This record gives sequence, structure tokens and C-alpha cells, in this order.
Amino acid sequence: MVFTRRPAAVLTAIVAACAMAISLTACTTDANSQDTADDRTTVTSSAPGVVAMFTPSDGITLNQQTPLNKWAKLTPNLTKALTSAGFKKGDISHTTSDSLDKQSRAIQDYVVNHLSGSNTTDDAGIVISPDNITLLVAPVVEADASTRQYGDYVSQELSTADTAEGSDSTDSSDSSNSSDSSDSSTGSDSTDDSSSDASKTVGDSKNAAQAEAVDRLVSSLKLAKESGMHVVLMGNSIKGYKPDAFVRFSDAQAIGKLQAEKIVSKLELSKASKDNPKYIEVLMPYTAVDESGEASDSTFAQEAFRGIWQVLGAYYQKGVVESPSGTLNGNSTEDDWQSVAYDASKEGSTAKVLDARLAKADEHASPTRIDGIIAMNDYIASEVVTELDDLGYTGSAADINPQITISGIVGNITGKKDLSRSDVPDPIKSPEKDDSADSTDSADTQDDSTATDKTDKTKDSQWPLVTGYGAYVSNIPSIVNGKQWMTGIEDRQTLAENIAEACALLNKGQTLTSMSSVRNTEVGGKKKVPTISGPLLAVSASNLKVTLIDPGYISLADAGL
Repeated sequence: MVFTRRPAAVLTAIVAACAMAISLTACTTDANSQDTADDRTTVTSSAPGVVAMFTPSDGITLNQQTPLNKWAKLTPNLTKALTSAGFKKGDISHTTSDSLDKQSRAIQDYVVNHLSGSNTTDDAGIVISPDNITLLVAPVVEADASTRQYGDYVSQELSTADTAEGSDSTDSSDSSNSSDSSDSSTGSDSTDDSSSDASKTVGDSKNAAQAEAVDRLVSSLKLAKESGMHVVLMGNSIKGYKPDAFVRFSDAQAIGKLQAEKIVSKLELSKASKDNPKYIEVLMPYTAVDESGEASDSTFAQEAFRGIWQVLGAYYQKGVVESPSGTLNGNSTEDDWQSVAYDASKEGSTAKVLDARLAKADEHASPTRIDGIIAMNDYIASEVVTELDDLGYTGSAADINPQITISGIVGNITGKKDLSRSDVPDPIKSPEKDDSADSTDSADTQDDSTATDKTDKTKDSQWPLVTGYGAYVSNIPSIVNGKQWMTGIEDRQTLAENIAEACALLNKGQTLTSMSSVRNTEVGGKKKVPTISGPLLAVSASNLKVTLIDPGYISLADAGL
């Protein structure tokens, strides 16, 4: 600011005011330290600072069924947790993007604007120092229809492996071949070649654009870190990039393992025997071909099955668990995911697969006995429930424990009473394999045989345990009535609180070693990355009130109550 032709008295007053300001500043040395320049105040590391969130736009699941694991559900929890941690609402921003290209540009603009000084102050005129800024970034990663059914938080890795290198020469060669063939082929063949070339060109262009977006994102995040900003990646990692911290949500192995562990516990497989085994089917939905007609990445299905087999494999090998369809047996390994996989993108595919696996010996036979079905996600679970009803299975998961009734479940959810549990009675030997009974009395034997036959048919048609994941709001009533036994969900509130604590520590220049939820892991090929994680929540009718209703994730109306 330049002053000309001002009276000496004015200059004296200004000097006096500056001296007073300096004196006041000296008196508040222990308070938040601030530097004054050009009528702006720079916030130092003792202040909470700023958090900028960048998340993908929510995807749309099939039939508009909505899982609770959505970005739109997490960000309000994050905002609340950040304000509780001392951040001002005006210092918390959120940007959503429906593509990596748009997201990388948004992050680039944010970083460049703050470093160039064009967007460095808040409404109070406070200059935000880079080391007081944390970027919370959930990279946009394309997922096929099957993967999207698990919600938005499934961890994947962003890679630059798919590039358009060599596409120019390939396109040139293809163009030449197309020209040569056009002279000697029919019009129909020429049309097919043109379609193929066009499809390939689109694919190459898409890969090139993706690689460019990844490079832009990585460059922007590196620039942010070099300037002093902090970068926390959420959900999806970037190959070769090391953030200040990583938030690990659910992954394929964890989802598969959760469902298998709950099946083991509920069916008490540790007490099962070869003479009276439990019957379990595993459904592994995946998308065989992507939208461009190319083979989809099956990594998720492979990892999910690996998580299941790490838990159930030993029971199949002991012979205490069998697959009615024979898709899995004691000789199966964690690499045999294709034995239980099917293309879920085809309409009615789940019903067809389940119908084939539980096929009756003949039309007059009772339903095939099945104790548990791992359906992987709630969308598939809803199709399983419908098909089981069509196949003649009766009852619900509540019948597996006689002391838990539907009315008891409802009473527990509405807070009227607690549930009491007892062990499920199940003989070591199945009736058809028990030859120890005395058969001297033929009349008694005939009566016993008739009673046993009725018991067997009832057991065969007993509704099995059906597992899923995603806590679809549309599936909650099925969980309440016991048709779907359990689902899974991220503990959003706890994760949000941990993320907010990490942001506050980073903005203060502190490490995350004091956080119990943080441990060093390998992320994107980089070792010793502070990683925030937490156990998945298994939700069933018995704990639905505590896990979903009390935290406000769903309402009583959502539960059909």
C-alpha cells in the first residue's frame, strides 16, 4: 500500500497502530501463531486447517437397489467427524467426479490454484499454508456391473498398465490389411472388418485417455506433496504412488472371508461329522465380458473365492462339508474359483444356476437338502431368496435356532426385549446313516421309519442360511423375516472418525503412530504406508438394531417395521 502527500500525524498514527499490533501479538505467543502480510493471515501448523475431499460420483446398481456402502452416505459422516475434530465447515470442501479424467483435472486445478495464490484465503481473509491442507482422494476406478453390486468402497488398484503404446503402428497395419482385403472380399466381410477396426480404435483411444488421466492425477498429487500438502487415498490405491496415508475399505478377500466365517460359526462346523455333514453351496457372480466385448478382469472373483476357501477349505477336505452339486469337494483348491463362478450379467442367471445345483432326483422327490448358500452380495441374495421359495423350501433362518422367533426378532429390533440363544441340536449321525436302532419289532420299525421319513423331508426342505453383502435397503425386510440370514457393511462412522483424526494430525505436522486403527502396510507396491482400516460389520436380525438402526444408517421403516 502506497501513501502520498499524507500529513505527518497520519503516519504517526499508523506507526503507533502497528506497534500496538506487534505488542498484542507478542502477548499471545502461546496461542495460534499467525503471520501478517497484505492484510491476510497465514494459518500455521497449530490450526486445524483445510480438508478437500474428492470422491467418485455414486454408481447406479442394478434395478436401482441401493447398498449402504455408497460415497454419498460416507461424506456426511466425514463432514460431521471433521467438524467434531475442530475443522470449520467452510474449510471442508467436497468435489465429485464421474470419471478419472474429470477428477484428475479437478485435483490439478485445486492444487495449482492454491500454490499460485489465486485461491489461498478463506472468507475471513486467512491465507492457508500448504502444510495445513489435506487432500482426501478416492480415485475413480471403473468397475463392472458385478463388482458394483458390493457398493462403492471395494478397494481396487489404479494402474497405468493399459496404455495405447504401439496403437499407431497397429492401426496403420490394420488399415493396410483392411484396404488389401477390400479388393478381394465381399461387402459383408468388409463391413465386419470395419466394425472390428472401429471397435479397436475406440478401445485404444479409451486406454490412452485413461493413461493420460492417471498421469495427470499422479503428477498433481506429487506436486501437492512436494509443496507441503498431505495426501490421503481412500479405497483405491495407485500403483507406484505412496500417499501420506491410505484408508483401506473392504476388499474381495475380506468380503468372502466374512461370509464364510459366519457360516462356520452359525452351523457349528467344528462339531459336524462325516456321517452327518453340512451342505453348502458357493455362488460366485462375475461379469465375463465387458461393455466393449473384451474379457473382463476376473481378479475380484478369484480373490473373493480365495477368502472363502481359506475358511471353508479345511471342512471340505475333512468331509464334514459337502456341495450338493459337487462343484466343490475335498480335492478342490483356492484356485478353483471357476467351479462356482457364473456370468451374472445374463438375466435370470442366478435362478438357473441355483436350480441346476439343487436339482431334485425326480419330480416327486423332496427338495435337495442345503444348509447354507454364500451369495456374495445382497443383489444375488435377493435372487436366491426368490428361487428358494419357488423350489419349495420353507421356514427361515430363525428356525435354525428354535428359541429365536420372528416375533422375538421384531421385539428385539424395536427395543422391547433381548434375544436368548441356545445351541442348535443336530445329531452326530444323520437318521439315514444311523444303523444302531433295534429292528426286532417290525410294527415299531415301520412307525419309526415313517416318522423318520417325515423328519428327513422336513429337514430337506428347511430354509438354508443365505449370506450377502452391501446392506441393501431393499433387502433389510428379508433379513428381519429371516429369509436372508446376514449381510455386511463398512463401519462408516468409526472410519469417518479415524479419517478425521488422521487429517487433524497431518495438518499439525504429526505422525499417525498414536492411532490404534493405523498400521503400516504395502499400498500400490509401496511399503510402510500408514493404513487406516477396521473390521467389517456382519449384520443379521439379532443385531440389526445395534448395527444399523441405532447409528442412523436405516430407519424402522426401512426395516419394514
